[in-house]
Amino acid sequence: MASNIGMMDGAYFVGRNEILTWINNCLQLNLSRIEEAASGAVQCQMMDMTHPGVVPMHKVNFDAKSEYDYIQNYKVLQDVFNKLKIDKHIEVNKLVKARPLDNLEFLQWLKRYCDSVNGGIMNENYNPIERRCKGGKERVKGSIKASKSLQSNNTHHHSATVDSGPKPSRASTGSGGGNHSSVDIQALSNEITDLKLSVDLLEKERDFYFAKLRDIEILCQIQELEDLPVAVAIKKILYAADAKESALEEAQEYLAEALNAGEDEGEEA
Repeated sequence: MASNIGMMDGAYFVGRNEILTWINNCLQLNLSRIEEAASGAVQCQMMDMTHPGVVPMHKVNFDAKSEYDYIQNYKVLQDVFNKLKIDKHIEVNKLVKARPLDNLEFLQWLKRYCDSVNGGIMNENYNPIERRCKGGKERVKGSIKASKSLQSNNTHHHSATVDSGPKPSRASTGSGGGNHSSVDIQALSNEITDLKLSVDLLEKERDFYFAKLRDIEILCQIQELEDLPVAVAIKKILYAADAKESALEEAQEYLAEALNAGEDEGEEA
């Protein structure tokens, strides 16, 4: 199981569009932004799809609007993880803030986990829409009645307003240019979000490898090791000033000479 996945695992290089397509296809949703999954409801249903019957769907609030409601969904998800003995820490405080990168990382992990169960094959009998209504029929009915009542009142009010008010002229209706502007703005906004996510991922990868190089450097500086041929060769690579040429060849030559010298000394002894 993919309960623990390293940060450099390929799972964390799955793009935003692929994650959204996966969610929308599996759950018959229409998400356009990663942040829309910040409530935790989507994650709960993904686990319900992967492990049918384990998630108490009647406790999952798909209409969650506040951070408090989000937290309740994540509590349900954490209970499911505990029940399935999945050792994965859910950073609820970050996820409920609806920051794209934090939610993308968690969804990347979730996709990898779901793909690791039964090869990611979805149960053909699973009905995501029906499961979302499971246990919440009374609330749904109440919402429908309220919506109908509100719609009736709004229709009556709108009719009275139209009859008593002036009719709009053709000029005021516009030619639809505003809609095109909105589409362009949304497209640019999505592109900016993608670029920000790419930069964040690249910075994380850079910091990851820099930390590893720093650990190697500290290890090679230990007094008992720093004069060993291997440590000296590694430092030649670490401290190479010319970024255009690889220092590997020079380090290999030094290491070969040092090893040959050691063998000659051994033979003389």
